[in-house]
Amino acid sequence: MAELKTKKTTASVAQFLNGIKDEGQCKDSKELAKLMGAITGEKPKMWGDSIVGSGTYPYQTRTGAPLEWFKVGFAPRSRTLTLYIMDGFSEYSTLLSKLGKHSTGKSCLYVKRLDDIDRKVLEQLITKSVAAVGRRIGEAS
Repeated sequence: MAELKTKKTTASVAQFLNGIKDEGQCKDSKELAKLMGAITGEKPKMWGDSIVGSGTYPYQTRTGAPLEWFKVGFAPRSRTLTLYIMDGFSEYSTLLSKLGKHSTGKSCLYVKRLDDIDRKVLEQLITKSVAAVGRRIGEAS
């Protein structure tokens, strides 16, 4: 079995964020890191070489292999900010309808800029998802 590439590293989040060339994306990424850290109560960490994740929980792969994963994360990509909402979106259609310009994948929320969306709605979405992940693993809310 191949080794998982996306795992927590000791790389500097600040250095990674400061290295983002697009000024708007750099600003948005710093804001997201701060927001996610505040919601999870844990300092953001680098996962692989391009994902910033906050909070951790034990996760089991389809093969049953245990690993540690982030509760919420994001990656600044060339065209979008990709936010990883680990609870998925099935319970959040009302929030998504109020969010603003975005698209989704299974657990990915894609936004061009934070100015395109309602930040308060994003905060609610992340907060609810992190709480749901915590409940799933038996953490106190």
